[in-house]
Amino acid sequence: MKLFLKGERCYTDKCAFERRSYPPGQHGQMQLRVKLSDYGIRLREKQKVKRIYGVSEKQFRRYFEKATRMKGQAGHNLLQLLERRLDNVVYRLGFAASRAQARQMVAHGWFTVNGRTVDIPSYIVDPGEVIELKEKYRNNTYIQENLEAVVRRGVPQWLELEAENFRGRVKALPTREDITMPIQESLIVEFYSR
Repeated sequence: MKLFLKGERCYTDKCAFERRSYPPGQHGQMQLRVKLSDYGIRLREKQKVKRIYGVSEKQFRRYFEKATRMKGQAGHNLLQLLERRLDNVVYRLGFAASRAQARQMVAHGWFTVNGRTVDIPSYIVDPGEVIELKEKYRNNTYIQENLEAVVRRGVPQWLELEAENFRGRVKALPTREDITMPIQESLIVEFYSR
């Protein structure tokens, strides 16, 4: 499945998945015929979400445990926590072409949250917080290209972007409708509750 991990490249003909949509190796095309078990289906869904957000197994399990303690459905809470990560918010606002690039920018201290430098990609942003690009990075070519490309990708409704000021604001918590990736969170809940 195409996970859009490579940023702009995934929207062009150069995307690896478009060129070859089967696993690598001598028997890659034959693996498509193998029927997955129920466990395999749930595991594959969990691994897909882990890779989309660039989270380790230990972090993902912690997010799931936190989501089960919150009010509401555990699956929706899990996706909401993952969407509120600072690296994901930077990507969604359009400052980065991919989540991996956003993670690196945050880790190198390019952004401030409410005026304070935050270099932790897993920082959970709350509604009302303002994410701003530091002054010295505003002329960076990557930033300029990414902000031009965000017009095609769009900014989610729960975020607000002021491109001319290099600033974004979290308006509200993300809802399930705001998450457009084809994720079946119920399978992840079933995987962990076995």
